Amino acid sequence: MNRYFFRSLGLFFLFTSATAFAATGKTAVIPWDLKALSKAPASSPAPGFETNGVRSIFFDGLPWQGKPTRVFAFVGVPEHKRGEKVPGMVLVHGGGGTAFAGWVKRWNDRGYAAIAMDTCGAVPRGSYGKWQRHDAGGPPGWGGFSQIDEPTQDQWTYHAVADAVLAHSLLRSLPNVDASRIGLTGISWGGYLTCIIAGVDSRFRFAAPVYGCGFLGDNSAWLKNFEQMGKETAAKWLGLWDPSRYLSRAKMPMLWVTGTNDFAYPFDSLQKSYRLPRAPRTLCIRVRMPHGHGPAGEGPEEIRALADSILKKGKLLPRITGQSRKGDQLTVMFESRSPIAKAELNFTKDTGVWQKRNWETIPAMLNAAKRRATATVPADATVFYLNLADANGLVVSSEHIEAKP
Repeated sequence: MNRYFFRSLGLFFLFTSATAFAATGKTAVIPWDLKALSKAPASSPAPGFETNGVRSIFFDGLPWQGKPTRVFAFVGVPEHKRGEKVPGMVLVHGGGGTAFAGWVKRWNDRGYAAIAMDTCGAVPRGSYGKWQRHDAGGPPGWGGFSQIDEPTQDQWTYHAVADAVLAHSLLRSLPNVDASRIGLTGISWGGYLTCIIAGVDSRFRFAAPVYGCGFLGDNSAWLKNFEQMGKETAAKWLGLWDPSRYLSRAKMPMLWVTGTNDFAYPFDSLQKSYRLPRAPRTLCIRVRMPHGHGPAGEGPEEIRALADSILKKGKLLPRITGQSRKGDQLTVMFESRSPIAKAELNFTKDTGVWQKRNWETIPAMLNAAKRRATATVPADATVFYLNLADANGLVVSSEHIEAKP
């Protein structure tokens, strides 16, 4: 497995735990000074890391344990006409990752300015999960479970969210970037952070968490951490840092990209999470989507399509306008400016641990004239949902339904 892919580290056994530390979804008090974070931080070059026209910098982060910090980042602006202002993207890496120049370049090639910052006080020197820390780095990741009894402003999530908001402020300040056209995406732990950031920084035009969601205390990959903390301390962490505490504040459109068997963020927690924001949502849920950086988490074209539609007035993604179930018939209504090429019903007959369920796919009946797709749900299906794919291969999903016993 190459350096782009997250390692499960044997966490699958955690899902059998009977203890849950569920977050309620109650809105948390914002602990960040958003007025201060909305100002572009001071920055300076970070020599030795530049690649493919992507600049490397340090920018001023928030103090940690009373000392100033510096955040490493890659920044790139695409070729553009003189006087033109381009849209931008803020990119939040996942567990074991760091700032990736290739991710910035991917968005530059699409015509976007982009910034990718390290959220763990490191620089991109070393190997995946073993990046070199620098002297002025903030708290190490991930999750900050062992830091929960430290002051709030010294904990990892506090710094990681602040790093992304400051990176946004810095990107907005660049002379050839349109501050009114910037989106946000993050992968895994970066998807978790994206959920929080979306509820904190209302300046973003859209947010696309990949894999990440809230309700980590229900049945996520980190149940063992919460068990070791004990109920009181776990409740403290979830009250401060679970995305469910912030998602209801998110007002921008959100695209949720994930797989049916994601090892870290299970299907039921995802659904509770995407129902919290009071904003348009789009789901893109592929059967057994791999979990990782590189093509898996950075490459989904649905993220690019959403960015183009909002930031460049491009074609809209297909949109599911409604769904209903009558007996064994599932019907999904949709709108699309591109022809819908395929409709499929995805279902599982299994129960128990979400990550271990086997999923099957069968064709659904597509009626383009009436803009609907219908599928017959197998009698023994326990969970099911429908995917639509347009002529460009872009996928949107209906909400999953759990069959009543």
